[in-house]
Amino acid sequence: MRTAEARSDAPEPADAPEPADAPDLAVVPEPAVPRPDAPGPAAVDPARWPDVAAVPRASRARRAVTEAVVRRALHGLPLRVRFAGGDTLGQGGPLLDVRDPAAFHARIGTGGLVGFGESYMAGEWDAPDLVAVLTVLAAHAADLVPAPLQRLRRLWALRHPHDERNTPDGSRANISRHYDLSNDLFALFLDDTLSYSSAVFRGFPASWDRLADAQHRKIDRLLDLAEVGEGTRLLEIGTGWGELALRAAARGAHVTSLTLSQEQRALAQERVRAAGLDDRVTIELCDYREAQGTYDAVVSVEMIEAVGAEFWPTYFRTLDERLAPGGRVALQAITMPHDRMLASRSTFTWIHKYVFPGGLIPSTEAIEDTVRTRTGLTPTRRDGFGAHYAETLRLWRERFTDRADAVDALGFDRTFRRLWTFYLAYSEAGFRAGYLDVQQYLFTKEDPAR
Repeated sequence: MRTAEARSDAPEPADAPEPADAPDLAVVPEPAVPRPDAPGPAAVDPARWPDVAAVPRASRARRAVTEAVVRRALHGLPLRVRFAGGDTLGQGGPLLDVRDPAAFHARIGTGGLVGFGESYMAGEWDAPDLVAVLTVLAAHAADLVPAPLQRLRRLWALRHPHDERNTPDGSRANISRHYDLSNDLFALFLDDTLSYSSAVFRGFPASWDRLADAQHRKIDRLLDLAEVGEGTRLLEIGTGWGELALRAAARGAHVTSLTLSQEQRALAQERVRAAGLDDRVTIELCDYREAQGTYDAVVSVEMIEAVGAEFWPTYFRTLDERLAPGGRVALQAITMPHDRMLASRSTFTWIHKYVFPGGLIPSTEAIEDTVRTRTGLTPTRRDGFGAHYAETLRLWRERFTDRADAVDALGFDRTFRRLWTFYLAYSEAGFRAGYLDVQQYLFTKEDPAR
């Protein structure tokens, strides 16, 4: 038996990432002063992006304190930070170009990392190599905020909105805000498998022409872990756009796949019909808590990041209850260090506000402790391969950037494109810094009859 401490970043050892929760520098926001335009070639639409189009009003004292904290944090980093009309600081490295220092400090002073991301969306700062800058920040996330302020985190950190709790109704709304944006949007930067999760490559650097094969390698490894074959009754929690269900059905499995995204379900059903696998695949618009029946295997790819800590016990109990004795669960999960998860789990971040509402990345400790204490499942194997996710995200980001005109033609404006670029770069940086990892787990369930 391979222990739960097993790890490999080799090509032989992985659906949407949520970036790291790094420290915020937030305090209570104050009323905003509207800005008619943002730096750059296009204005920010105030109706669509009110908190980006307006710089928060901050007192002179608050701006001064924020500037002092920010300068202290940046001074010792391997960055070159250049302020418009001012000086340059840092120890040298990739360039962070602050074009509007007053707005930059006002946003961070009132919104922490939410403000940092909004400042990028507004064009108030930029970087020739955005991933490199964000990788440095991710690598030093635990040290950016002075220890006294860290201890007072509960007083200044923004809190999660109550309506974004991952109750059955809340989960539907949270999932829809991301996955129902547009199937055409995702198709612009994903490969033909429409897999929105880490690929497993044979070697680095990864290339676009090998991405689809690498996605199939990831899927096949999960199906192998779960021993999915002819006649297997398989439950998939989190359909994506159906590639795993199609591949399992091609092995002869009977697949029930659950999703909360109407857009994903519609396209996945089209793909199932086109493959002639209607008799083997059923895709239900269904919360995991509403699942029925018993299955030989359960597979769930990066679904846990959308569950929330409050509902982790329910999620894993559902896996246990739906799994027949002697069955196997193959789970893919993004993870973060346990201490950072504990420090940031209650903080409302830019990612929550603009990309994944209600999301929380677990630690391996949190996953394994929940499984051992709340279920009859046994953690049998774990493989981590974060370097593969970094490469996958790079390919998506480059593809998204190359197809900016097509994104625009779908009705997504310049501010959205900067949002999405920041999201993909932020995620990639988390994996490159080692702040994030991705795991494939195998959980087994004893069969008392044997």
